[in-house]
Amino acid sequence: MKYGKRGHKPKEENIVNKVAEREEALARFTDNQWVMIGGFLGTGTPESLVDGLVEKGVKNLTVIANDTAFPGKGVGKLVVNKQTSKVIVSHVGTNPETGRQMHAKEMEVELVPQGTLAERIRSAGAGLGGFLTPTGLGTVVEEGKDKITKGGRTYLLELPIKADIALIKAWKADKYGNLVYRRTSRNFNPVMAMAADFVIVEAEEIVEIGMLDPDEIMTPGAVVDMIIKG
Repeated sequence: MKYGKRGHKPKEENIVNKVAEREEALARFTDNQWVMIGGFLGTGTPESLVDGLVEKGVKNLTVIANDTAFPGKGVGKLVVNKQTSKVIVSHVGTNPETGRQMHAKEMEVELVPQGTLAERIRSAGAGLGGFLTPTGLGTVVEEGKDKITKGGRTYLLELPIKADIALIKAWKADKYGNLVYRRTSRNFNPVMAMAADFVIVEAEEIVEIGMLDPDEIMTPGAVVDMIIKG
């Protein structure tokens, strides 16, 4: 067994094993939660955990995601099943059911420019009070938001956004929760892992502590609470 670059075996008493059964993860889901779900059109989405939300039938969820994917994939399953009372996303064009529910006022949709959405999530993870951006000025995006002028330029004040729980997809994880993502499936997962009270990871491969090269770790295990095998 490999024990990291320096070859030191971790002391057994210092090892925290965060690997859990899927049922333990599902026990964390309740009605009315704010849930962040990683992915971009379903790529990098923890499908087994999303399916768990569907199976459990929790309702009135506020879901923060890049998009609502497709009717039968990723976040789209929750929309079709009418488990979401609100979604905060950057676009909904690939899921006709999201548009239908929005126009029928069956579900609230908050559309946020993609870069702004990522930065609002990142701000929560970094403990910031918000940030200034010119994106959205002169559009519906500015409605209800403070405007601040600095250096002769006007900005919108965008506030952080966090969740009760974040569902993250990783390519590899060690048992402590250090994560490696694969190519474009990284997308929103790293920032979301920093911005929730409880973080559940669905990993394709789970390895022993010390087997990941520190240089390849993209999310530190310190922010991860639970890991399941995906």
